[in-house]
Amino acid sequence: MTCSADVSAPTPDELVNWAGNHRYSAGRYLRAGSVEEAQQAVADADHVRLVGTRHSFNDLCDTPGTLIDLTGVTAEPELDEAEGTVRVTSGTPYRVVASFLQERGLALANLGSLPHISVGGACATGTHGSGAGNRVLAAGVRRLELIDPSGELRTIADNHVDFDGSVVALGALGAVTRLDLEVEPTYLVRQDLYDHLRWSESIEQVTELLGSAYSVSVFGRWNDTDPTEVLVKHRVEPDEVPLDWTGGVPPMAADAAFRLLPGEDHLTLRGEPGPWAERLPHFRGDRQPSFGDEIQTEWFVDADDAVPALRAVTDLAAALGGELEALLAVTEIRAIRGDDLWLSPAQGRETVALHFTWKRDPMAVLSMALRIEDALAPYAARPHWGKVHGAVDPGLYPRLPDFRDLLARTDPAGKFTNDHVRQALGLG
Repeated sequence: MTCSADVSAPTPDELVNWAGNHRYSAGRYLRAGSVEEAQQAVADADHVRLVGTRHSFNDLCDTPGTLIDLTGVTAEPELDEAEGTVRVTSGTPYRVVASFLQERGLALANLGSLPHISVGGACATGTHGSGAGNRVLAAGVRRLELIDPSGELRTIADNHVDFDGSVVALGALGAVTRLDLEVEPTYLVRQDLYDHLRWSESIEQVTELLGSAYSVSVFGRWNDTDPTEVLVKHRVEPDEVPLDWTGGVPPMAADAAFRLLPGEDHLTLRGEPGPWAERLPHFRGDRQPSFGDEIQTEWFVDADDAVPALRAVTDLAAALGGELEALLAVTEIRAIRGDDLWLSPAQGRETVALHFTWKRDPMAVLSMALRIEDALAPYAARPHWGKVHGAVDPGLYPRLPDFRDLLARTDPAGKFTNDHVRQALGLG
């Protein structure tokens, strides 16, 4: 490695996450312009963490050492038609990948609600889209390239014994620089919105709702007074099956206002079929997504426990007499297919995700998150790695001992870990 790394003291703007609720503590910062520059910075540092598009809401990415931003390492995606994959740099937003593939008649199997997030960060944290038949985004990875603690490049393909432990890895195994993603032929998706169910009705039939189309999201506020809206994304097929749970009730008009998500100008279009890249996300890639001034939490339960888990949080909301709803912007319930990735939130089980978007009041959100975790404790709820949560129970991850062994082999000095990661992995 001969490329110098322009590591320097960070400016205030370089030390804040997307939502503005966390300020990084790193004393040194590099927005790498090349893989070689990132390699040199890793080799020179005692402690390193990585950031991408900064959509984590906690201190997962923080470090007392060098914070490396890989969004400046850019390259046009590389298509390998023989392998059925596309290679992208880790800091590339999904919207860029989606546009590249759609122009070539190709697609990914799934996308998150925000196409603004970076591929590397989303995969490292087990971020997901929706659909009982769709896995987390990391399950589409076929190959990783990463910088190891010495600054050297390593590749790990899906036929490697360590692969399932290396994709959702919280950045603890090295600085991921490139990923190969599995692609398929392009397809059309149509979105429809229904608002005729109450919250109590929705949670009692949540398994049927979430499994009724390619991607389904149930939005609500944990009571029957506020609206409950069900967003259904059909993959347009000749043999599309009608939705039994609607009872013949038609969807809302395509131009009717979404009552639980803010504004219409940054939401993707409903009613009319369109390319997967423009319908699977909830938010348009060219607009500011979501509420902006917010904090997020999310927990994952076994699909078999979804109804009692939802009842438990609904009962908590009622017992708090409106305190939860006063802090909450919206909740979204989604399904995720199980996978084999060791630290995935859906590892080993069909999964239902309970997502909360809160007003930006960090102490109040943390307090509420701990109450929700207590309510969900009987259901082995796994927190989203990149969102606000309490202490992680390592027992929730059956393959965690294997991951600890992998970490000990690849980064024995803990260059890529921090206090948050060590607690989450049960390392003290």
